[in-house]
Amino acid sequence: MWQQRMITLRARARGFHLVSDELVTALPELARCKVGLLHLWLQHTSASLTINENADGAVRRDFERFFNRLVPQGQDGYEHDYEGPDDLPAHFKSSLLGCQLSLPITSGRLALGTWQGIYLGEHRDQAGARRVLATLQGEFD
Repeated sequence: MWQQRMITLRARARGFHLVSDELVTALPELARCKVGLLHLWLQHTSASLTINENADGAVRRDFERFFNRLVPQGQDGYEHDYEGPDDLPAHFKSSLLGCQLSLPITSGRLALGTWQGIYLGEHRDQAGARRVLATLQGEFD
């Protein structure tokens, strides 16, 4: 069985945010999936999805500091700056981290490791809500 749903994540400040619970809450049919895959596709070019530490908020803050050093704003030579100095750096970060995840489902739950969570990387200073297309495939009760 296949199911697909558009999920709108609320607007967030720049940084890395755990969105695992928000995504699972928006997919009640996940609980009926015995075995399957959940594919998440972020429909934006200035944000990202990734999996990492879900317990210590310092990890998310360190991610933000690391990526800001890796791709700093205000560098000379960026041609694409139509929406401000964070525009092209946000696109770079999105490309580095990616905009999609495929997650296994076991017994109605995401089969994440003990310390794993889904991050939304918000790379714009003033971003709005973000859309995630969730495609669920699997064997259902």
